[in-house]
Amino acid sequence: MAAKGTKYTILPLTRVEGHGKVTVHLNDSGVVDRARLHIVEFRGFERFILGRPFWEIPVAVQRLCGICPVSHHLAAAKAMDRIVGGEQLTPTAEKIRRLMHYGQMLQSHALHFFHLSAPDFLFGTEGTAESGFAAPVEQRNIINLAAKYPDLAVQGVMMRKYGQEVVKATAGKKIHGTGAIPGGVNKNLSIQDRDELLKSIDQMMIWSRGAVDIARDYTKEHFDELAPFGSFESNHLSLVRESDGALDLYDGVLRAVDKDRNMILVDVNVQRYLEVLMEEVRPWSYMKFPFLKDLGPEYGWYRVGPLARMNTASFIDTEEACAAHKEFRELQQGANNITMCYHWARMIEVLHSVEKIRDLLNDPDLQGKDLLSSGPRREEAVAIVEAPRGTLLHHYRVDRNDMVTMCNLIVSTTSNNEPMNRAVTKVAKDHLSGRKDIPEKFLNYIEVAIRAYDPCLSCATHALGSMPLSVEVYDAGGALVDRRVRGSGPNET
Repeated sequence: MAAKGTKYTILPLTRVEGHGKVTVHLNDSGVVDRARLHIVEFRGFERFILGRPFWEIPVAVQRLCGICPVSHHLAAAKAMDRIVGGEQLTPTAEKIRRLMHYGQMLQSHALHFFHLSAPDFLFGTEGTAESGFAAPVEQRNIINLAAKYPDLAVQGVMMRKYGQEVVKATAGKKIHGTGAIPGGVNKNLSIQDRDELLKSIDQMMIWSRGAVDIARDYTKEHFDELAPFGSFESNHLSLVRESDGALDLYDGVLRAVDKDRNMILVDVNVQRYLEVLMEEVRPWSYMKFPFLKDLGPEYGWYRVGPLARMNTASFIDTEEACAAHKEFRELQQGANNITMCYHWARMIEVLHSVEKIRDLLNDPDLQGKDLLSSGPRREEAVAIVEAPRGTLLHHYRVDRNDMVTMCNLIVSTTSNNEPMNRAVTKVAKDHLSGRKDIPEKFLNYIEVAIRAYDPCLSCATHALGSMPLSVEVYDAGGALVDRRVRGSGPNET
């Protein structure tokens, strides 16, 4: 039995964006009492941009993130549209922005699925239905993935590259572009860029269909193992299209459903978010804990991201992704609350994004020259987009001198803070309680549950490479009982 008062610390987490740690506390009987995901960095961007002119913000705030800068770029631009009275974008401006956003969704999802998560899936024990969660740590990495599955590794690289090329063509650069400006965009899509992107669109369709097949088949094959893994009943929140409740990654109204997919937040205008959402502060994390105001912090927390979007959307408005969405919904009655189904949902969004990119590339509005809108000035605005990781909210106030005086950002991973903590606790209780040592595979089990959410712990770049993972066990008196560094034996460093 584990020592009394045992505390496990996992620091840092790997194959996620940013830096964080996990602590797992066992009671005197060796049973997990609580587990927590700690965010150990302070972002501070809400203070950095105060006093800056509003037109700088769409470029400045995307420095929060190197992997999803387009999400912050577009959220800030949408808010500044309202500041300048230009929220009714021209057809060309809106479609350019949407094309940019779908390119961003494709590249981010491809990176996460093929390079950060696939090593956990593809190295299962041969001849068994066991997943790769418990595979040797020396095997679970992108180098071995490329060696054993070279075609799949190349596919992931090329899909991400294509998404980045879409972003470059619309935003000017692959990372930290400048395409969206208050009231519209600063360029249309050239015929040359359109034709170059169309050359590869058929291949992207083939690969995106295959990605859905991989995620779906893996989920169904390992369903008995995956269904309880880090799973729990929860609410789900996202944007949906205002007119009909369809999946909409760029614009819409807020909708939330409960664990049975009953609607609990009915298509609320995003300008009213303060009426329906609140944030709680806890002393052990720099991240806040959002919740639905009417339900309170105990019952009002929710999940965001691909899984939530599959649960909240009435349907998907592209043919192949719509069919995939229907099949996804058939897996469970009510809402799908299986944490590991995030990956399947993510690949459905990849297929949807490629379908949207294909359709937009064939739309002549992208070569239009009417790029800007304007109207009566405002001093306050809210904007929301669906980032790869979930619902992203930007709220600003701007004074009469054009300077930003207030900023509130609720990033996707913040909304997933409570769910990730619950996932960590569920895995810890299922796999650690009663143990007197630290199984190597347990280190990865904790991370697998967190990686399902594709968190951006500091809204920074993806962390790849050789990062150490250390777990230490102390007794109630504070004495070191056991220490394990990833890939080493007991008491070795």
